[in-house]
Amino acid sequence: MSTHTLHPAQHDAGAHGNLTGYVIGFFLCLALTFASFGAVMYDVVPKGMGLAAIVVLCVVQLLVQLVFFLHLGVRPGQRFNTGIFLCTMFGIVIVVAGSLWVMHNATVNMMPTHMTIERAKAKD
Repeated sequence: MSTHTLHPAQHDAGAHGNLTGYVIGFFLCLALTFASFGAVMYDVVPKGMGLAAIVVLCVVQLLVQLVFFLHLGVRPGQRFNTGIFLCTMFGIVIVVAGSLWVMHNATVNMMPTHMTIERAKAKD
């Protein structure tokens, strides 16, 4: 009877990147950073579209980093990482949305700032 155990260094190498992938990811991120900097500094985009251009370039850079550095994808060796990432993002969205909802309700239901303390005590 043989027991086959994997040493940590012997796991699936297909789920990890190689030097070429890291270099491509690095230069893509560098190009996207310079593109967002140039879009603002050199007025490449119209005045009203600057923020939208930066957000789009930011999302593209996030996707590049997820694929090239965190190795998220749909290949069998990457599905576990992608699933964990999606569950984490779902949890973060719930926490942020819940916090915003609580803060909004607290702001709406607080005493108006134009009301004085004397006036508020008189309404008791």
